[in-house]
Amino acid sequence: MKSALLPAKAPAEVLITDADFLKFREFFYRKTGIHFEESKRYFVDKRLVERIQATGAGDFRNYFVGLRFETAGSELQHLVNAMTVNETYFFREAYQFDCMVRDMLGEVTRHRRPGDRIRIWSIPSSTGEEPYSIAIYLLERWADIDRFDVEILSSDIDTTVLAAAERGVYSNRSVANLPVAYRDKYFRRVGDGEWAISRDLVAAVHFSQVNLSDATDTARFRDIDLIFCRNLLIYFDDVSRRAAAEAMFDALSPGGFVCLGHSESMSRITSLYRVRRFADAMVYQRPLPGDAP
Repeated sequence: MKSALLPAKAPAEVLITDADFLKFREFFYRKTGIHFEESKRYFVDKRLVERIQATGAGDFRNYFVGLRFETAGSELQHLVNAMTVNETYFFREAYQFDCMVRDMLGEVTRHRRPGDRIRIWSIPSSTGEEPYSIAIYLLERWADIDRFDVEILSSDIDTTVLAAAERGVYSNRSVANLPVAYRDKYFRRVGDGEWAISRDLVAAVHFSQVNLSDATDTARFRDIDLIFCRNLLIYFDDVSRRAAAEAMFDALSPGGFVCLGHSESMSRITSLYRVRRFADAMVYQRPLPGDAP
């Protein structure tokens, strides 16, 4: 069967029925693990109509048939990009970065030798503010940065934001929380209200497309010491949250840590992790052998 979407019918107003919404919601959940509540109906309908019009499918039925049987997956990726929300800024929830340099990295490196690798994974990357914030924090506030081989990985399901992250150009709003000294050190003004991040920082982060609900994708990530997965699990249902928590657990080295968003709690998802309360933040740790979770 052809992978292209079916040709358009005569132009007409595109309507998404209740049955269409439920059918699409179930399909999107199976593909991404993201569950849309009824409260998101307007948002979902709007994005669906935009994609139906962009592809010329004409109506939901034609679009959905083409989407289901498309072999290349390009339209599904367009749809994922349209349906995922990406809004962030530098040094967001910086108390966790403080915890990283003051406490978590000290525990991670306690039994490491100089030159050993430290792996940090930021998911979702969004447009790059989080992984670059991690890099800046390490360079400016972690005294042992030169003693270890630090690898920063960053992933997202949305290819559009990954491209923006690698481009590394940000608005005044994105950099507003940065100390001016850091902004001037690591960015250069490139236009009216835009700042380009240092290409050395771009080179320091390895970006990749990853679906956290796809075991094949996450199996590539192992021996991770710190995971920042903030404000992603709120879009998942209980089953998908548990699967994502288990995938992160498998990716972590024993003793490694996970940081979630301030409204998220690993304790309500799984008992695999130990809850660790440091001065700056509460985080979740994969127990060391012999530790109780």
